[in-house]
Amino acid sequence: MGAFPLLLLALGFYNLLAFGGGLAGQQAATLLAQPFPITMPSGDVWSLTGSDVFVTASFCLLFVEIVKATRTGRGEILNHAFSTLTFVAALVEFLLLKGFATSAFFLLTAMCLFDVVAGYTISIVSARRDLMVPHGD
Repeated sequence: MGAFPLLLLALGFYNLLAFGGGLAGQQAATLLAQPFPITMPSGDVWSLTGSDVFVTASFCLLFVEIVKATRTGRGEILNHAFSTLTFVAALVEFLLLKGFATSAFFLLTAMCLFDVVAGYTISIVSARRDLMVPHGD
């Protein structure tokens, strides 16, 4: 389970909205754009959307992925490979499928890319440190 990229959960959720959104009679963009007001203690009203909640939850998953990337072991290579496949899938959906060209999905795709780059970078840096390879500074 450690090799499973958590951002795939967010990608799956969005796919469920995009492809299953017709069941509710609305598209994913429409569902995510629904505002719900929250009255703050100051009296101001914060208009939060489903998209805001989706992106925030995805950032939380990205944080866990970055923490997972600091571990060393065989499973981490598999995690990086799955994260790369997750990014490729998200990029293809964003570019080619109807209903995926939204800001929320773009940010999710960018998070997938960040996960891939950060995962490989952290692994390389920690491998260099573990092998005591001088870094030529």
